Amino acid sequence: GPTRKMPLTASAMDFFQLFVPDNVLKNMVVQTNMYAKKYQERFGSDDAWIDVTLTEMKAFLGYMISTSIHHCESVLSIWSSGFYSNKSIALIMTQSRFEKILKYFHIVAFRSSQTTHGLYKIQPFLDSLQNGFDSAFRPSQAQVLHEPLIDEDPVFIATCTERELRKRKKRKFSLWVRQCSSTGFICQIYVHLKEGSGTDGLDALKNKPQLHSMVAKNLCQNASGKNYIIFTGPSITSLNLFEEFEKQGIYCCGLLSTRKSDCTGLPLSMLNNPETPQSRGQYRIRMKGNMSLICWYNKGHFRFLTNAYSPVQQGVIIKRKSGEIPCPLAVEAFAAHLSYICKYDDKYSKYFISHKPNKTWQQVFWFAISIAINNAYILYKMSEAYHVTRYSRAQFGERLVKELLGLEDTSPSH
Repeated sequence: GPTRKMPLTASAMDFFQLFVPDNVLKNMVVQTNMYAKKYQERFGSDDAWIDVTLTEMKAFLGYMISTSIHHCESVLSIWSSGFYSNKSIALIMTQSRFEKILKYFHIVAFRSSQTTHGLYKIQPFLDSLQNGFDSAFRPSQAQVLHEPLIDEDPVFIATCTERELRKRKKRKFSLWVRQCSSTGFICQIYVHLKEGSGTDGLDALKNKPQLHSMVAKNLCQNASGKNYIIFTGPSITSLNLFEEFEKQGIYCCGLLSTRKSDCTGLPLSMLNNPETPQSRGQYRIRMKGNMSLICWYNKGHFRFLTNAYSPVQQGVIIKRKSGEIPCPLAVEAFAAHLSYICKYDDKYSKYFISHKPNKTWQQVFWFAISIAINNAYILYKMSEAYHVTRYSRAQFGERLVKELLGLEDTSPSH
């Protein structure tokens, strides 16, 4: 849960600034002004440009965040006269001023000579965000490694023509998270560029277990020695990785797939389906030290690799139609924690900022801001302030937008 007690009067902005404090926003102001100066020195002066202020930077973020609540194809729809216009917030800043800030917006204006990392323009922000996540929240023992649902708004996709969809560029990065499976709080973000150079680039490791093993190690670099139980999907699950994690005091439970997983070191007899017909709930077990490989049958064979649960401990999977199906405790735990993450995706993925810039670092930035707001709301729901105001996720987002824009109206939206 939260590491600090927030006051009853804490606002949406107070929770958001646990992760994006004023000093980070002030740095955005400085870097944006530096980039504007550098750009104009190279391409000619821009008489319409005036240095951005902290108040304007907050308003700029507010406009972008508003697209996570009222989805529209372009943030500029706010100033239009169409369906997605928003007169209540459009008066705070003119469209032309917003577009100027959008043109010059930067987090790192200059590339240092030592920089080789493709995300250098956003890395300081990601580091700051990670520090905020670490200091504001203590996760539960059970956590999940996965790729969160951050695709386009499904309603908008349904209205797109095939030609428009083809024109949309595919993302040049993959975003993975380590997430507390009791609360949904995202503890760590890891961004991997698809066009990374060298042997660890995504192109070099495409469809290979090394990539997912490297992702898992990066996501768990701060988790050693804390006795966490990490749940993983088939692409990450492997005997070598789990044994390496066990040496660091990290325990695992993962779904295994003969097609997607690295099955090196696992007995073939457990990877092949038995010829004799199985009844639901039956399972076989093979052990090596603390590691158990479980093959469980339920309308198909499911394999699990774990060193976090004893294979002889019993559990049940409850189905609406067929009732209780017996299974090892590891299977029950895996199903419970993964179903929570599915519920999290269903609830929070629709609140990702719908602005889609072309530049990769900006795409990563708006995804990271969206995750920070979702985390802020989770902390708000666990605080005493929630019992006073009881905002829904949409109302929390609206309150945050109003506070960033400096609007005086403090009544909750309905």
